Amino acid sequence: MAYILLYFKKVFSVDYRALALMRIGVGFVLLVDLAIRASDLEAFYSNMGVLPLHVLFKYVWDPYLISIHTLSGLWQIQALLFLIAAFFAFCLLLGYRTRLVTIVCWFMLLSLQNRNTLIGQGGDDLLRMLLFWAIFLPWGRHYSLDAKKSTAYPKPVSHFSAASAGFVIQIMLVYICTALLKDSPEWHTTGTALYNALSLDQVLFPGGKLIYPYPVLLKYLTLGTYYTEFYLPFLLLIPVFNSFFRLVVVGVLAGFHLGISLTLFVGLFYLINWVSILGLLPPVAMDWFEAKLLPYFENLGYRLRRYTANVPKLFELRFTWHLSPARWEALSAIKEGFVIAVLGYVIWWNLSNVPQINHPIPVAARWLGMLLRVDQHWGMFAPQVFKDDGWYILEGLTTKNKRIDLNRQGQPVTEKKPKSVVALFKNDRWRKYSENYLFVNNAFMRPYFCNYRLRIWNESHAPADQIKELQVVYMLERTLPNYQPIIPQRQVLCVCGTP
Repeated sequence: MAYILLYFKKVFSVDYRALALMRIGVGFVLLVDLAIRASDLEAFYSNMGVLPLHVLFKYVWDPYLISIHTLSGLWQIQALLFLIAAFFAFCLLLGYRTRLVTIVCWFMLLSLQNRNTLIGQGGDDLLRMLLFWAIFLPWGRHYSLDAKKSTAYPKPVSHFSAASAGFVIQIMLVYICTALLKDSPEWHTTGTALYNALSLDQVLFPGGKLIYPYPVLLKYLTLGTYYTEFYLPFLLLIPVFNSFFRLVVVGVLAGFHLGISLTLFVGLFYLINWVSILGLLPPVAMDWFEAKLLPYFENLGYRLRRYTANVPKLFELRFTWHLSPARWEALSAIKEGFVIAVLGYVIWWNLSNVPQINHPIPVAARWLGMLLRVDQHWGMFAPQVFKDDGWYILEGLTTKNKRIDLNRQGQPVTEKKPKSVVALFKNDRWRKYSENYLFVNNAFMRPYFCNYRLRIWNESHAPADQIKELQVVYMLERTLPNYQPIIPQRQVLCVCGTP
């Protein structure tokens, strides 16, 4: 047992300073995410938008989900909740009352994501899980307003607990499970997955256009992606030269997500993954970081405390515990036991989804995952890449019987493919929503989106430009092998009109 514990400490310890960098990154991502979502307050979070509360509860809701964002369908109430979440995200970035703030940020993110699951993606799951594990991690010990002078924290600089093991294993699960889910031949045999992915104009970025014409390159990149995702995380379990292998993992994954960000439109997915691997940086990397890049960074929290000494306290919440050392030890053991139990549940959840096991988690056991939102599915382009591509035409019929495209700011309707399909989406949330909009089992979404777009157009245009009917048209392009030409097929998904 002593040797097993030594092994676990070797591979699952994390640097306090690396955790602090990750905390700063998570706080920044939360603020960016809130800013992007806030631009669609009415559309995505109010009863006047595309998913009113009664529709959410009827078609999407799970009885174990928790969301204070569902208490009201008014966008003004949602705006207030967004401001509260942004306040606590900023406090997290600064490291102010870090433990309490982390809990609040996790709950507010969980609540926000539960309000509209139709616009969620894998990065949201990872961001939520980072905050969950961080509740039990000391990521406010450095580079924070809570921190004291670094001399108060002598070495060792590494932290080991069930939560640190949970964090490292979580990063491994993201990549190993996404590889296991990619069980189609196009990923590990024919190597055509990346060709199919870059054929999707809805997610194609300029970097993807540059490499798309080279099938041999795409094949090797596909195979490289698959085997990197599957084998690279196991380097984290090697106890010898652990710092070296961690740097390899961090470096490769940083480059991997840089490549994704240049080729595919995936929203904040790549940024969240960059932030997550900051917590894996070993002490040797953090020593170099502090010595070469920011020699004053270790005392930043102390300096901020000095500069903000005269600023009134934002909030104060203290708990006084009068417990004997034995009871503190028992409380700590309960916490560790809880984290270990959740970690086991998370591993079970992930492995139950992969086709190699094909034994879904029982319905009776899913409540914990939905309650704490530790449910997760890392199926990006899995088991195979989506072949149905295309673009939307919002064909409006004006009161003067002219046909205009609301998706192109009222220009005359044309079925000619736009130069950039990606440019038709305001942000990745709308792209994800439009992807879900296509599925037959999501047909309930269609009239609400149609009526929403019709209404906001008429509210912002003069009577002469009003539309009396709107057709949501999808120009379907089904990807064919070997760069074969595609003839778009017109599909009318929904029709709505004014009284």
